[in-house]
Amino acid sequence: MAALQSVYSVYINFSTLQLALLLVFLSSSAQAETQPKLMLANTYHSNIELKDYWVSEKFDGVRAYWDGKTLLSRQGNVYHAPPWFTAQFPATPLDGELWLGRQRFDELSGAVRKDTPDESEWREIRFMVFDLPRAEGSFDQRLNKLKNIISQNQSPYLVLVAQQKFGDEKTLMAHLVALVAEGAEGLILHLGSAPYRSQRSDDLLKLKLYQDAEATVIGHIGGKGKYKGMLGSLLVETGDGIKFKIGSGFSDAQRQSPPAIGTTITYKYYGLTGSGTPRFASFLRIREE
Repeated sequence: MAALQSVYSVYINFSTLQLALLLVFLSSSAQAETQPKLMLANTYHSNIELKDYWVSEKFDGVRAYWDGKTLLSRQGNVYHAPPWFTAQFPATPLDGELWLGRQRFDELSGAVRKDTPDESEWREIRFMVFDLPRAEGSFDQRLNKLKNIISQNQSPYLVLVAQQKFGDEKTLMAHLVALVAEGAEGLILHLGSAPYRSQRSDDLLKLKLYQDAEATVIGHIGGKGKYKGMLGSLLVETGDGIKFKIGSGFSDAQRQSPPAIGTTITYKYYGLTGSGTPRFASFLRIREE
């Protein structure tokens, strides 16, 4: 009898494990089906015909895809916006960025990650739209269609991203410096002749005064002086196995409650040293999944 109970117990536990694995598989499959296939940017380089590119501000927000009914993240997760926020959005799929304002990423991230939205926070957020991901034709053609869609829409939360062109790199860089001085993150260049391709390519380029990358937190180093008892720096490791410290870019709140070990963070830097270590690395944010 005891032997039968033991076998039955093993069977139940095995069945529970099978069910759990099935649920994980179904959840992953559902997310894969809803994950939008978005156009992704390479880093700017000079080996392009600049006159063929539209240029816009790179907003310090979170990428968002409007599928005609729901706002989705790049990973396919639902942004729980209040119904009134999207009430007047068109049925046409839109690609853009949820944005709260320059240098307000942390506030924005906190607002859009809530399952129960704070309406006062969402009233300040705007959906900055820059493309029509399901429309045919070149970006030049899609941009004209997008202008018509936004101009006929009455939603105060839907904003068309301004686009312009530059004839030479000197003028482009001057524009970049001026915007960054006002708090902007950088610029995005979009090839006018490009179709909407769900991949990373030179059809879309990002331009900043600094570079950014991701690394995994592998250790916490205590602070000294005014940071005694708080975080002094993070020990991080890149995907290439390069380990280094990041000691700047943190708020006091982040030093009191630093990113956990195993967390992926985004940092900015200004080139590499001779040994391949990021130069003047500074914390930007925890990477949003």
